[in-house]
Amino acid sequence: MDNNRGDIGRLKELLPDNWTLTTISEIGQVITGKTPSTNRREYWYGEIPFITPPDLVGREIFQARRSISKEGLKVAKPLPKGTVLVSCIGYIGKVGIVASDCAVTNQQINAVIPTNSVDSWFLLYLFQHLKSLFIDSAAITTVPILSKHNFEVLPIRIPPINEQRAIAYVLRTVQRAKEATEKVITAARQLKQSLMRHLFTYGPVPFHEADQVELKETRIGKLPLHWREIPFGEIASFKNGINFKADQKGRGLLTVDVLNMYRGGNFIQMEDLYRVDIEVNESYLLKRNDIIFVRSSLKQEGVGWAALFPGHSEPVTFCGFLIRSRIDNERVLPEFLVNYFRLPSVRQMLVSKSGKVAITNISQGNLKTSPVFLPPIEEQKEIVEILSFLDEKILNEERRYNAINILFLTLLHHLMTGQIRVHDLGFPVTEEAA
Repeated sequence: MDNNRGDIGRLKELLPDNWTLTTISEIGQVITGKTPSTNRREYWYGEIPFITPPDLVGREIFQARRSISKEGLKVAKPLPKGTVLVSCIGYIGKVGIVASDCAVTNQQINAVIPTNSVDSWFLLYLFQHLKSLFIDSAAITTVPILSKHNFEVLPIRIPPINEQRAIAYVLRTVQRAKEATEKVITAARQLKQSLMRHLFTYGPVPFHEADQVELKETRIGKLPLHWREIPFGEIASFKNGINFKADQKGRGLLTVDVLNMYRGGNFIQMEDLYRVDIEVNESYLLKRNDIIFVRSSLKQEGVGWAALFPGHSEPVTFCGFLIRSRIDNERVLPEFLVNYFRLPSVRQMLVSKSGKVAITNISQGNLKTSPVFLPPIEEQKEIVEILSFLDEKILNEERRYNAINILFLTLLHHLMTGQIRVHDLGFPVTEEAA
């Protein structure tokens, strides 16, 4: 409670004009969820959303992963449309808003049914802004727990209802732009997957000509008859990365890590490489178009993932959890091979060869003996050109999404603290703002 009094004192000093300092319990009814008995089948599989923390993704919730029946509603705690939800056990601070006429939650969630003086969407965004406060206020036991009482007494700052609605309008506008960009990214990724299935079954031919391509059965599925099979070791050389101690990190040679492998399209993510204080011979330095594979991964699905090194203005090496392959055949495009090694059937083949102790591993030997099915260089170029166009589209949309997200987080902070007022942004504070 002493900490809360200190927080209240600081908040009063920073309180914008005509804003009110209050607590969560004073702006709505707080309800902690309840789970109907899972032994009573008649309580479940109805049409009433049963919301749990995985359903909380910062937006409206029309349906949940699970549902209860009208019988189950008799022993649960019904919530009306517009109720704002916060996860308070385990993963603290996930939020959502009930969009159906009636829903229930489990006991990991505190629900707030706001009074008429509080806008539901404003409250949702306020709770997003207060996530760090929720985390700091949670008790640490086996899992973090923010009790109903401690949640209710947390201090919050509330502007008048018209300003709440205007703030919510601004943030919802930006959030909708984020969601629209997410949909474009998802559609582009699905299109790429569909194209990869076509290109790596029939080659770069139009869809309407696919039935004219003569196919053969291979270890990775059907492929064009004229594609030739060779062991990967015939066209590439391999090297494991460097090993080092934790106290060597921080300065020195730029180093590619496993985490750099999974972002950036077909290329390694170069923006956040760490440095290692180590000297290596030239064979450990990466060259443009080297293909890097994840050698060791805690998750089996991560092992064998391939990405291209795009080159860099200073020397770059790679850590011991990775394997570098270097193509030494001018009739093979590294970009083609990266897409090839990302095919689900090829990845499944690599994972099936992996060894599993505490983590999953592949070896140079696994890669050397892996079959590569190669079309003529002209077909490789066509396939790479088609997929590169989509990769660039996806990367551009991801950059757009990241920019919009930064804008959203910046506005969220400044609007919720009153450092920027909505009228400063040119939005009128009226009843119609919502």
